[in-house]
Amino acid sequence: MDGAFLVNERGKVMDISGGVDAEQRNIIVWNKHGKINQQWDIIYADEWPEEPKKGEMNTDFGLYVERDFYIVSQMNDHRYLDVIPNKVGGMKNVVIKTRNGRGTQKWYFHQQSKTIRNRDRDGQGLDIILKNNARYGERTNHLRVAGTNSGW
Repeated sequence: MDGAFLVNERGKVMDISGGVDAEQRNIIVWNKHGKINQQWDIIYADEWPEEPKKGEMNTDFGLYVERDFYIVSQMNDHRYLDVIPNKVGGMKNVVIKTRNGRGTQKWYFHQQSKTIRNRDRDGQGLDIILKNNARYGERTNHLRVAGTNSGW
C-alpha cells in the first residue's frame, strides 16, 4: 500500500478498467494516474461492521431496513408513488396517485440487494426501462417495477 494505492513491485497499481463503477467490472494493472478508480481502502475482516438488520438504519443509504414507507411528491397535491399494470408486456409502471391505502403504494429498503422494493409486488424493485420509441424516434426512460437489478 502506498496511501490509497495498491502498488506492485514494478510500480503499477490496481485499476478499475475504464474508470466505470459497475458490477463485475474488470480490475487491471495500470500506470498510476491518481484518479479515484485506482484508490482503495483496506478494511480488516475483524473490524468490518455488521450489516443493519430489519428495522435498523442503513446510514450509507439513509433508509431503515425493511421498514415500510411511502414516497410522496412535493407537488401541490402530494400524490403517492404507486404501481399500475401496463397492458403491454405485463410490465408494471410507476406513477403518482392520490393516497389509497393499497400495498402498491408501500415501499421498503432491501438490505441484501440495496434496492427499493414494492411491498405489494412480490418484492420487485424500482427499475428503469430504457427503450427506443419508434413512433417518436426517441428514447424513453420510464420507471417501472420489475425483478431487481440493484439500479435503485
